[in-house]
Amino acid sequence: MRYYEWGWRPYVSVAERRRKASREVEKRRKKGQAISPVEIEGRKITTTFWGNAWCENLERYSDYANRLPRGRTYVRNGSVVDLQIGPGEITALVSGSELYEVALEIKPVAKARWKAICKDCAGGIDSLVELLQGRLSKGVMERICRRETGLFPAPSEIKLNCSCPDWASMCKHVAAVLYGVGARLDKQPELLFRLREVDEKDLIAQAATAAPLATAAAPSAKVLESEDLSAIFGLDMANGDEPVAPQPKVAPAKPARAKKAVTKRPAAKSLQPKGAQIKRRSVPPRKPQ
Repeated sequence: MRYYEWGWRPYVSVAERRRKASREVEKRRKKGQAISPVEIEGRKITTTFWGNAWCENLERYSDYANRLPRGRTYVRNGSVVDLQIGPGEITALVSGSELYEVALEIKPVAKARWKAICKDCAGGIDSLVELLQGRLSKGVMERICRRETGLFPAPSEIKLNCSCPDWASMCKHVAAVLYGVGARLDKQPELLFRLREVDEKDLIAQAATAAPLATAAAPSAKVLESEDLSAIFGLDMANGDEPVAPQPKVAPAKPARAKKAVTKRPAAKSLQPKGAQIKRRSVPPRKPQ
């Protein structure tokens, strides 16, 4: 019996699919299309908080249960040759019997829902780096990942479309793309906020406004008053806001060197006894020649 009588396509090996996909991708690159494949190292599709949370959210929905295993196989063997994530949309190229185009539309997070998330997470996120690295408290993690009211989309918020002939709305190519999104969030977690059309900085801003103002205005115990500075350093501190004219710098006077004491040598003692007179020898004048 021939395959087309049942609507099935002949089996194509993974190596042959990759060759076909590689040729098609190269054609698109030459036309100037940016290509960003999903590359999985090892058996684990995701390894970080955001990637794991995305995939766990997918697997909680029974709507996807039957097709997800095939999607995991496809994404592991490199079948997602291109994945682009933008505001409210995901587009991809998946290598199958042919190169199929996948397009997913994601509804943006409702403003009221996003405000509630920011309010509930206020005070639990210290910095944007902490947020993107997933180093969050358990309470913040549970709030962001909460089913239906968290940041991840529900099946009703995702519109699926694939160019393959599979009649199911969730085909294996779409499932591979959804897992590919999780792998991409491992490296670029900020794409989740772009996809849901919200600003991750709102979470930090909400945390800042939630801090008590009295704490910021309290004087530090380490601040010294001007009187204390005067007493310590013997300075005349200016009062008010009038500028103080700078004083010319005077080089410190060098200390005078101590003069060495000059000791007088004692006069040489005469060998002549006291009272003795020195007899001078008279020399006769010379006769003229």
